[in-house]
Amino acid sequence: MSARVRTWMSQDVFDLLFDDARLERLRSLTSSPTLQRADLPHEPGVIDDTEILITSWGAPRLDAELLARMPNLRAVVHAAGSVQGLVSDALWDRGIIVTSAADANAIPVAEFTFATIVLAFKRTFIHVRSQSVEALSWGHELTSRSYGSVGRTVGVVGFSRIGRRVVRMLGALDGIRILVADPFVDPEVVAAAGATLVPLEALLGEVDVLSLHAPGLPATRHMIGAAELAALRDGATVINTARGAILDHDALLVECSSGRINAVLDVTDPEPLPMDAPLRGLPNVALTPHIAGSMGAEVRRLVDSALDDIETLIVGGPLSSAVTRNEMEVSA
Repeated sequence: MSARVRTWMSQDVFDLLFDDARLERLRSLTSSPTLQRADLPHEPGVIDDTEILITSWGAPRLDAELLARMPNLRAVVHAAGSVQGLVSDALWDRGIIVTSAADANAIPVAEFTFATIVLAFKRTFIHVRSQSVEALSWGHELTSRSYGSVGRTVGVVGFSRIGRRVVRMLGALDGIRILVADPFVDPEVVAAAGATLVPLEALLGEVDVLSLHAPGLPATRHMIGAAELAALRDGATVINTARGAILDHDALLVECSSGRINAVLDVTDPEPLPMDAPLRGLPNVALTPHIAGSMGAEVRRLVDSALDDIETLIVGGPLSSAVTRNEMEVSA
Protein backbone atom coordinates (compact mmCIF):
# COMPACT_ATOMS: atom_id res chain seq x y z
CA MET A 1 0.00 0.00 0.00
CA SER A 2 1.16 3.55 -0.71
CA ALA A 3 -0.08 7.10 -1.12
CA ARG A 4 0.68 10.14 -3.24
CA VAL A 5 3.10 12.02 -1.03
CA ARG A 6 4.68 15.41 -1.59
CA THR A 7 7.10 17.37 0.58
CA TRP A 8 6.99 21.11 1.16
CA MET A 9 9.97 22.70 2.87
CA SER A 10 13.07 24.63 1.94
CA GLN A 11 15.70 22.82 -0.09
CA ASP A 12 18.24 23.16 2.71
CA VAL A 13 15.85 21.56 5.18
CA PHE A 14 14.97 18.77 2.74
CA ASP A 15 18.64 17.97 2.25
CA LEU A 16 19.22 17.99 6.00
CA LEU A 17 16.25 15.76 6.83
CA PHE A 18 16.54 13.17 4.09
CA ASP A 19 19.74 11.19 3.88
CA ASP A 20 19.85 8.32 1.38
CA ALA A 21 18.26 5.78 3.72
CA ARG A 22 15.36 8.03 4.68
CA LEU A 23 14.84 9.15 1.11
CA GLU A 24 14.60 5.51 0.07
CA ARG A 25 12.10 4.84 2.84
CA LEU A 26 10.03 7.80 1.68
CA ARG A 27 10.05 6.55 -1.91
CA SER A 28 8.82 3.17 -0.72
CA LEU A 29 5.75 4.83 0.81
CA THR A 30 4.71 6.97 -2.14
CA SER A 31 2.84 6.05 -5.28
CA SER A 32 3.88 9.30 -6.97
CA PRO A 33 5.74 8.72 -10.25
CA THR A 34 8.57 10.88 -8.95
CA LEU A 35 9.18 12.38 -5.56
CA GLN A 36 8.47 16.07 -5.93
CA ARG A 37 9.01 18.99 -3.61
CA ALA A 38 5.90 21.14 -3.72
CA ASP A 39 7.75 24.41 -3.30
CA LEU A 40 6.35 26.17 -6.36
CA PRO A 41 2.91 27.40 -5.21
CA HIS A 42 2.16 29.14 -8.52
CA GLU A 43 3.09 26.26 -10.80
CA PRO A 44 -0.11 24.47 -11.89
CA GLY A 45 -0.42 20.72 -11.54
CA VAL A 46 2.40 20.18 -9.09
CA ILE A 47 0.33 19.42 -6.00
CA ASP A 48 -3.17 18.65 -7.31
CA ASP A 49 -2.99 14.92 -6.61
CA THR A 50 -1.33 15.16 -3.20
CA GLU A 51 -2.84 12.91 -0.54
CA ILE A 52 -0.24 13.31 2.19
CA LEU A 53 1.90 16.43 2.52
CA ILE A 54 5.15 16.36 4.49
CA THR A 55 6.02 19.81 5.79
CA SER A 56 8.84 21.27 7.81
CA TRP A 57 10.67 24.59 8.19
CA GLY A 58 10.07 26.74 5.14
CA ALA A 59 6.55 25.47 4.42
CA PRO A 60 3.84 28.10 3.79
CA ARG A 61 0.65 28.55 5.78
CA LEU A 62 -1.93 26.14 4.41
CA ASP A 63 -4.73 28.61 3.79
CA ALA A 64 -7.96 28.16 1.84
CA GLU A 65 -6.43 29.21 -1.47
CA LEU A 66 -3.57 26.76 -1.22
CA LEU A 67 -5.75 23.94 0.07
CA ALA A 68 -8.12 24.40 -2.86
CA ARG A 69 -5.28 23.21 -5.07
CA MET A 70 -5.06 19.96 -3.12
CA PRO A 71 -8.57 18.50 -3.27
CA ASN A 72 -7.32 15.01 -2.35
CA LEU A 73 -5.24 16.07 0.63
CA ARG A 74 -6.12 14.03 3.70
CA ALA A 75 -3.13 14.50 6.00
CA VAL A 76 -0.35 16.95 6.77
CA VAL A 77 2.65 15.35 8.46
CA HIS A 78 4.89 18.01 9.99
CA ALA A 79 8.55 17.01 10.35
CA ALA A 80 9.17 19.72 12.94
CA GLY A 81 7.65 20.90 16.22
CA SER A 82 4.94 23.56 16.39
CA VAL A 83 2.31 23.69 13.63
CA GLN A 84 0.92 27.07 14.69
CA GLY A 85 2.32 28.89 11.66
CA LEU A 86 1.19 26.13 9.31
CA VAL A 87 -2.45 25.38 10.04
CA SER A 88 -5.50 27.50 9.25
CA ASP A 89 -9.24 27.41 9.91
CA ALA A 90 -9.71 26.18 6.36
CA LEU A 91 -7.49 23.18 7.06
CA TRP A 92 -9.39 22.24 10.21
CA ASP A 93 -12.72 22.78 8.47
CA ARG A 94 -11.70 20.28 5.79
CA GLY A 95 -11.09 17.64 8.45
CA ILE A 96 -7.52 17.13 7.32
CA ILE A 97 -5.40 15.12 9.76
CA VAL A 98 -2.38 16.96 11.17
CA THR A 99 0.56 15.32 12.92
CA SER A 100 3.69 16.80 14.41
CA ALA A 101 7.15 15.59 15.36
CA ALA A 102 6.96 17.67 18.56
CA ASP A 103 7.66 14.63 20.73
CA ALA A 104 10.87 13.95 18.83
CA ASN A 105 11.84 17.63 18.99
CA ALA A 106 11.25 17.64 22.74
CA ILE A 107 14.20 15.31 23.32
CA PRO A 108 17.09 17.72 22.58
CA VAL A 109 15.30 20.67 24.20
CA ALA A 110 14.85 18.71 27.42
CA GLU A 111 18.45 17.52 27.31
CA PHE A 112 19.70 21.08 26.80
CA THR A 113 17.49 22.38 29.60
CA PHE A 114 18.58 19.68 32.03
CA ALA A 115 22.23 20.36 31.29
CA THR A 116 21.65 24.10 31.72
CA ILE A 117 20.00 23.57 35.10
CA VAL A 118 22.92 21.46 36.32
CA LEU A 119 25.40 24.08 35.13
CA ALA A 120 23.32 26.85 36.70
CA PHE A 121 23.62 25.15 40.10
CA LYS A 122 27.40 25.61 39.76
CA ARG A 123 27.00 29.22 38.54
CA THR A 124 28.90 28.10 35.46
CA PHE A 125 27.56 30.74 33.10
CA ILE A 126 28.53 33.58 35.42
CA HIS A 127 32.08 32.24 35.71
CA VAL A 128 32.36 31.77 31.95
CA ARG A 129 31.40 35.40 31.39
CA SER A 130 33.58 36.76 34.18
CA GLN A 131 37.28 37.26 33.50
CA SER A 132 38.35 38.48 36.93
CA VAL A 133 41.23 36.54 38.48
CA GLU A 134 39.37 36.23 41.75
CA ALA A 135 36.20 34.80 40.20
CA LEU A 136 38.19 32.32 38.12
CA SER A 137 40.31 31.08 41.03
CA TRP A 138 39.47 27.71 42.54
CA GLY A 139 38.05 28.10 45.98
CA HIS A 140 36.43 31.46 45.34
CA GLU A 141 33.08 31.37 47.13
CA LEU A 142 33.74 27.69 47.88
CA THR A 143 31.64 27.83 51.02
CA SER A 144 28.83 29.82 49.42
CA ARG A 145 25.41 28.26 49.76
CA SER A 146 24.62 29.40 46.23
CA TYR A 147 26.58 26.48 44.76
CA GLY A 148 25.41 22.92 44.16
CA SER A 149 22.09 21.15 43.75
CA VAL A 150 21.63 19.57 47.18
CA GLY A 151 18.63 21.03 48.97
CA ARG A 152 17.69 23.21 46.00
CA THR A 153 14.31 23.63 44.31
CA VAL A 154 13.58 23.72 40.59
CA GLY A 155 10.34 25.24 39.29
CA VAL A 156 9.05 24.01 35.95
CA VAL A 157 6.44 26.28 34.36
CA GLY A 158 4.46 24.23 31.86
CA PHE A 159 4.12 20.44 32.09
CA SER A 160 4.45 20.19 28.33
CA ARG A 161 6.18 17.46 26.34
CA ILE A 162 9.45 19.15 27.17
CA GLY A 163 8.50 20.03 30.73
CA ARG A 164 7.64 16.40 31.46
CA ARG A 165 10.97 15.21 30.11
CA VAL A 166 12.85 17.81 32.14
CA VAL A 167 11.07 16.68 35.30
CA ARG A 168 11.97 13.05 34.63
CA MET A 169 15.62 13.95 34.01
CA LEU A 170 15.77 16.05 37.17
CA GLY A 171 14.73 12.95 39.09
CA ALA A 172 18.26 11.64 38.55
CA LEU A 173 19.68 14.43 40.74
CA ASP A 174 20.05 13.76 44.43
CA GLY A 175 18.53 16.05 47.02
CA ILE A 176 16.43 18.42 44.91
CA ARG A 177 12.75 19.31 45.02
CA ILE A 178 10.75 19.80 41.82
CA LEU A 179 7.68 22.03 41.63
CA VAL A 180 5.44 22.34 38.58
CA ALA A 181 2.99 25.12 37.67
CA ASP A 182 0.45 24.28 34.96
CA PRO A 183 -3.31 24.90 35.18
CA PHE A 184 -4.14 22.18 32.66
CA VAL A 185 -2.65 19.05 34.26
CA ASP A 186 -3.73 16.56 36.92
CA PRO A 187 -1.79 16.72 40.22
CA GLU A 188 -1.57 12.92 40.25
CA VAL A 189 0.11 12.89 36.83
CA VAL A 190 2.68 15.40 38.05
CA ALA A 191 3.21 13.45 41.27
CA ALA A 192 3.78 10.24 39.30
CA ALA A 193 6.59 12.04 37.46
CA GLY A 194 8.26 12.92 40.76
CA ALA A 195 7.15 16.53 41.16
CA THR A 196 4.52 18.56 43.02
CA LEU A 197 1.89 20.67 41.26
CA VAL A 198 1.41 24.13 42.77
CA PRO A 199 -0.01 27.46 41.54
CA LEU A 200 2.50 29.69 39.80
CA GLU A 201 2.35 32.32 42.53
CA ALA A 202 3.19 29.70 45.16
CA LEU A 203 6.04 28.29 43.09
CA LEU A 204 7.96 31.50 42.42
CA GLY A 205 9.14 32.26 45.94
CA GLU A 206 10.34 28.70 46.49
CA VAL A 207 12.64 28.06 43.54
CA ASP A 208 16.36 28.44 42.94
CA VAL A 209 15.94 27.74 39.22
CA LEU A 210 12.87 28.70 37.18
CA SER A 211 12.63 26.75 33.91
CA LEU A 212 10.05 27.94 31.39
CA HIS A 213 8.17 25.49 29.16
CA ALA A 214 4.86 27.25 28.51
CA PRO A 215 3.53 27.64 24.94
CA GLY A 216 3.82 30.87 23.03
CA LEU A 217 0.21 32.06 22.91
CA PRO A 218 -1.44 35.47 23.27
CA ALA A 219 -2.56 34.42 26.75
CA THR A 220 1.00 33.57 27.83
CA ARG A 221 2.73 36.70 26.55
CA HIS A 222 4.75 38.17 29.44
CA MET A 223 3.29 35.63 31.85
CA ILE A 224 6.61 35.98 33.67
CA GLY A 225 6.74 39.73 34.23
CA ALA A 226 7.82 42.24 36.84
CA ALA A 227 5.71 40.82 39.67
CA GLU A 228 6.72 37.24 38.98
CA LEU A 229 10.43 38.04 38.70
CA ALA A 230 10.31 40.14 41.87
CA ALA A 231 8.87 37.14 43.70
CA LEU A 232 11.93 35.00 42.94
CA ARG A 233 14.56 34.36 45.59
CA ASP A 234 17.79 36.32 45.48
CA GLY A 235 20.29 34.41 43.35
CA ALA A 236 17.65 32.49 41.39
CA THR A 237 18.28 31.64 37.75
CA VAL A 238 15.63 31.96 35.04
CA ILE A 239 16.05 29.57 32.10
CA ASN A 240 13.96 30.03 28.96
CA THR A 241 14.08 27.39 26.22
CA ALA A 242 10.41 27.85 25.31
CA ARG A 243 9.30 31.07 23.61
CA GLY A 244 10.88 34.47 24.09
CA ALA A 245 7.61 36.38 24.50
CA ILE A 246 6.49 34.53 27.62
CA LEU A 247 9.20 36.42 29.51
CA ASP A 248 9.04 40.20 29.88
CA HIS A 249 12.56 41.26 28.88
CA ASP A 250 12.23 44.78 30.25
CA ALA A 251 11.34 43.41 33.66
CA LEU A 252 14.13 40.85 33.39
CA LEU A 253 16.62 43.62 32.63
CA VAL A 254 15.64 45.45 35.81
CA GLU A 255 16.16 42.39 38.00
CA CYS A 256 19.33 41.16 36.31
CA SER A 257 20.89 44.64 36.21
CA SER A 258 20.64 44.74 39.98
CA GLY A 259 22.46 41.42 40.17
CA ARG A 260 19.64 39.93 42.19
CA ILE A 261 18.81 37.12 39.75
CA ASN A 262 20.48 35.45 36.76
CA ALA A 263 19.21 34.28 33.39
CA VAL A 264 20.04 31.82 30.63
CA LEU A 265 18.06 32.56 27.47
CA ASP A 266 18.00 30.30 24.43
CA VAL A 267 15.01 32.23 23.06
CA THR A 268 14.38 35.96 23.20
CA ASP A 269 11.88 38.61 22.16
CA PRO A 270 12.75 39.78 19.58
CA GLU A 271 14.91 36.98 18.26
CA PRO A 272 17.75 37.53 17.97
CA LEU A 273 18.19 40.37 20.39
CA PRO A 274 19.76 43.49 18.83
CA MET A 275 23.51 43.60 19.35
CA ASP A 276 23.11 46.72 21.48
CA ALA A 277 20.43 45.19 23.72
CA PRO A 278 21.36 45.90 27.37
CA LEU A 279 20.82 42.26 28.38
CA ARG A 280 23.76 41.28 26.19
CA GLY A 281 26.18 43.26 28.35
CA LEU A 282 25.23 41.79 31.72
CA PRO A 283 27.65 39.28 33.27
CA ASN A 284 24.81 37.30 34.84
CA VAL A 285 22.86 36.80 31.59
CA ALA A 286 23.91 34.07 29.15
CA LEU A 287 22.46 33.97 25.64
CA THR A 288 22.47 31.06 23.20
CA PRO A 289 21.08 31.35 19.65
CA HIS A 290 17.99 29.10 19.82
CA ILE A 291 20.08 25.93 19.75
CA ALA A 292 18.10 23.83 22.24
CA GLY A 293 15.83 22.33 19.58
CA SER A 294 16.75 19.76 16.96
CA MET A 295 19.87 20.64 15.01
CA GLY A 296 22.28 18.78 12.77
CA ALA A 297 21.92 15.01 13.02
CA GLU A 298 19.17 15.47 15.64
CA VAL A 299 16.71 16.49 12.93
CA ARG A 300 16.71 12.93 11.62
CA ARG A 301 14.47 12.06 14.57
CA LEU A 302 11.90 14.46 13.10
CA VAL A 303 11.79 12.83 9.68
CA ASP A 304 11.72 9.37 11.27
CA SER A 305 8.65 10.46 13.22
CA ALA A 306 7.04 11.81 10.03
CA LEU A 307 7.73 8.62 8.09
CA ASP A 308 6.31 6.53 10.93
CA ASP A 309 3.16 8.66 10.75
CA ILE A 310 2.85 8.10 7.00
CA GLU A 311 3.12 4.34 7.44
CA THR A 312 0.42 4.50 10.11
CA LEU A 313 -1.83 6.61 7.87
CA ILE A 314 -1.43 4.16 5.00
CA VAL A 315 -2.35 1.10 7.07
CA GLY A 316 -5.04 2.94 9.04
CA GLY A 317 -3.55 2.56 12.51
CA PRO A 318 -3.87 4.93 15.50
CA LEU A 319 -1.81 8.13 15.42
CA SER A 320 -0.16 9.08 18.68
CA SER A 321 1.26 12.30 17.24
CA ALA A 322 -1.96 13.81 15.88
CA VAL A 323 -2.66 17.47 16.67
CA THR A 324 -6.25 18.65 17.15
CA ARG A 325 -7.80 22.06 16.78
CA ASN A 326 -8.57 22.23 20.50
CA GLU A 327 -5.01 21.35 21.46
CA MET A 328 -3.78 24.29 19.45
CA GLU A 329 -5.40 26.64 21.97
CA VAL A 330 -3.12 25.50 24.81
CA SER A 331 0.01 24.22 23.06
CA ALA A 332 2.90 25.75 21.16
